[in-house]
Amino acid sequence: MTSTKKYIYMTLGTIFLVIGMIGIVLPLIPTTPLLLLTAFFYARSSEKLYQWLLNHRIFGKYIKQFKSGQGIPLRAKITILTLIWVTGILSIVFIIPITFVKVLLVIIFLAVSYYILSLKTLRS
Repeated sequence: MTSTKKYIYMTLGTIFLVIGMIGIVLPLIPTTPLLLLTAFFYARSSEKLYQWLLNHRIFGKYIKQFKSGQGIPLRAKITILTLIWVTGILSIVFIIPITFVKVLLVIIFLAVSYYILSLKTLRS
């Protein structure tokens, strides 16, 4: 991996980590998917950062629950689906003028929604 790509991945991972941290206290931001993105980018850029994330006393639990097959919290599922559909519908109605792109976005939203719903729900 080139060093430029490595630093881009580390930067993206850190950005998603910060947003995920905000999501711990703000109910509109889905923490688990953002921390999974952080893990994805850290795993590809820095083993040290990846291990730090997995072993972190707060962030590690979200990733371990997902990786172990326990699932993601119901609140996270609801938040993800709400954000996808609200922002998606607003984009389709007010921003995207091309019908083909609108249809393609709806198909993508349906596929992502199906995937999120198919994930196991973590029971508190």
